[in-house]
Amino acid sequence: MTDLTALERDMTAWRRDLHAHPEFGFEEKRTAAFVAARLREFGLDDVTEGVGGTGVVGTLKRGTSNRAIALRADMDALRIAEQGTADYRSRIAGTMHACGHDGHTAMLLGAARRLAEEGGFDGTVRFVFQPAEEWGRGALAMLDDGLMQRFPFDEIYGLHNMPGLPVGHFETRAGAFMSAEDNFEIVLKGVGGHAARPHWGNEVLVAACALVMNLQTIVARRLSPTDIGVVSVTELITDGTRNALPGIARILGDARSFRPEVSAEIERQMRVIAEGTAQAYNVGAEVTYTREFVPLVNDAALVEEAFAAAATIYRPDAIATANEPMTGSEDFARFLDHVPGCFVFLGNGEKSAPLHNPTYDFNDAGLLHGAGFHVAIVRRRLAER
Repeated sequence: MTDLTALERDMTAWRRDLHAHPEFGFEEKRTAAFVAARLREFGLDDVTEGVGGTGVVGTLKRGTSNRAIALRADMDALRIAEQGTADYRSRIAGTMHACGHDGHTAMLLGAARRLAEEGGFDGTVRFVFQPAEEWGRGALAMLDDGLMQRFPFDEIYGLHNMPGLPVGHFETRAGAFMSAEDNFEIVLKGVGGHAARPHWGNEVLVAACALVMNLQTIVARRLSPTDIGVVSVTELITDGTRNALPGIARILGDARSFRPEVSAEIERQMRVIAEGTAQAYNVGAEVTYTREFVPLVNDAALVEEAFAAAATIYRPDAIATANEPMTGSEDFARFLDHVPGCFVFLGNGEKSAPLHNPTYDFNDAGLLHGAGFHVAIVRRRLAER
C-alpha cells in the first residue's frame, strides 16, 4: 500500500513547484515535461506527450477487462500578476496559478502513483492532462488531435477546487452543472469631433452608453423567467480623448446560459438591440458573437457513481448535491460531447481567496482528498472481478 503521508508530502512539493513555474495555455512545456517525467517514474504502460499541442496522456492497464475510463486535470495558468507572499509564489512575471490547476495536476499525479503501486482495478485508466482550459481551447485541441481514437475510453471524470467550500467536502449534481460562455463585441462607428461642437460630428459615446443599458433588458425582459441567462458588458473602449469626441466605440463582454436555445435567443436579441440603438443615434453597428464554452451537463447515472465513490473517502455530512448550476464555464464539457462523464467540486477552504484573484492559492490540505476521489472512482467503475 502507498504511504499516504509520503504521498501527501510529494504532492505538496509537486504542486508548489508547478505553482512557482506557471505557464499560459498551449505554453505548458515545462509543466507537460514535469508531468510526463513523473508518470514514467510511476511505471505507467504508456506516456504520450504533445497531444493537442502540450497535452499529456498516461495509460495504466491492469487485469483483462476491455473497459476504459479517463481522469482529467487541467495544467494552464492565467495572465494575472500574483500578490501572494509564499516562498513558492510565481517566478513568472504577470502569470500565476490563480485557479488551482497546479493542485488539480498534482492530485491526478498522486492518483496515478497510487493506482500504479496498488492496482485494485480491472481495465484501463487514461490520465488526461489538458492544456489551455482557461480560454476554452485545450479540450478541443486534444480531441482534434485524435484523443478518442488514439486513447479510447468509455467515460470521463474531472474535478475543480471550490473556494468557500470547506476542505474535505464534496459537491456535484446531475444534469446542467456549469454554463456555456459566449463572447461578444459590438463596434459602433460614427464621426468624431471637437468636444465643444458635438453637432458637427456624429459621436458614438452616448450611443454606446445607451446600448450598454439596453443590453440589460435581454435577461430582464426578453428571456423567459424560467431560463437562466447572464449578459455582462466588461469593456467599453473608444478612440476619444479629453477634448475629442469618439468616432468609434467597442463594447465587449460575455453571456452565460445552459441551453443552446437560450444562447441563440441572447444573440438574436443582442443584434436587434444593437441595430435599433445604432439607428436611433444615427451611427453604424457591427456585432461579432462567438461561442467559447458549451454547457457542462453531468450524466445522472455517473453522478450517482461519483457520490458512491465519494462515500468511501468523505464523511457523510461532507457530501452534498449542489443546490443550483454554476454560471462559470469549464472546458471539460467538450469531452462530454463524446462520452458520458461527471465533474465535481472539492472544497478549497472557507477562507480561500476567490478563483482568478491575485491572492488566491490552492489549499494543499485538499490534495489527498482529490487523489483519493480519483482512485475511488477508478476502483468502483473498473471493479475487479
